[in-house]
This record gives sequence, C-alpha cells and structure tokens, in this order.
Amino acid sequence: MFSRSNGSSSEADMLLEHIDGLYSYAVALSRNRVDAEDLVQETYVRAIRAVGRLRKESNIKSWMFTILRNIWRNQLRQPRVAVQMSGTDIDQLLPELQTPATKDPHSLLVTSWDQQQVRHAISQLPLESREIILLREFEDLSYQEIAGVLNCPIGTVMSRLGRARSKLRVLLSPALAGGNLERNREVDK
Repeated sequence: MFSRSNGSSSEADMLLEHIDGLYSYAVALSRNRVDAEDLVQETYVRAIRAVGRLRKESNIKSWMFTILRNIWRNQLRQPRVAVQMSGTDIDQLLPELQTPATKDPHSLLVTSWDQQQVRHAISQLPLESREIILLREFEDLSYQEIAGVLNCPIGTVMSRLGRARSKLRVLLSPALAGGNLERNREVDK
C-alpha cells in the first residue's frame, strides 16, 4: 500500500491525499474548525518527520488518522488556556455528496434536504459514535484499520459501529418519515 521512494515530493503527495478526510475527522473530534485545522497541521508536521521510517506494507491513511487521534487525545489531557467555542459547524464534518447534473430541481432539493438531515443527526451522536461513523462510512476505513486508529479490538469496532448506526437510524426515522410525508403530498398535487 505504501511505496517508499527517494523523492520527498511523492511522499508529500501521498500524505496530502488524505487531508480532506483528516480535516473532517478532526472537526468530528474537536467540534471546532480552528482546533481541527491545528490538529491537521500538527498531524502533517509529525507525519512528514516520520514518513521515511514507515515500512513498505504500512497503510499510510490509517497511520495518519492514528497520529491525529493521538494528538487530539494528548491535547485533552492538557489544561486548555484558550476559550473553547461551543458547538460544531456540521457542514464541515461531512463531505458534500456529489449529485448528478441531470437531476431535476425537485430531486436536487430532496437530496439537499436529506443531506441536511443526516448532518444534523450525526451532530447529535456522542463523540464515540460520530467518530466511528465518520471513519467507516465516509473515510471507508476497514474494521482492522479503525481498530488500529482507535486502539481497540475489531469486535469493539463492530459493536460500536452497530450501536452508532442504530442511534443514527433512530435519529433519522422521524425526520425521514416527516420528509416522506411532505414529498408524498407534493407528488399528490
């Protein structure tokens, strides 16, 4: 998965390939854009210093997510001097889903509404659930990779993911039921 080269620009390119996912993960953890930017920056500083020591078979994506999570956990242990901003900008948490250009305006509106509902539901999940949903569903990490990032057994990953998906389903069910009613009314007109 990781190929070693003597050119530092290709190593930098491999690291930069994951910046959007790392930022989304950092926002999910810190719930603050500025802190998320700092986390990603510190992750890259540390990764650039250590990338030459990686083994050929290393998974660079999960390695970088692990670095970011460890930095975040270390920061939690230290007393904060700066004032914390409350809440999160959930629009930064999830990547925009691509919608085909051929969709009609009504379909685009429905898709936009659905994305807003999912973002809102994920923002209501506890950190552990937000984190696991983001790593699996949006970053496409395998159970093994998530276990490495979270430093827990695969069985724990599977059970946490199952609980997170259940919570998400519960949070989305009233919104989707109400949305479907509205959509059905418009179709009946």
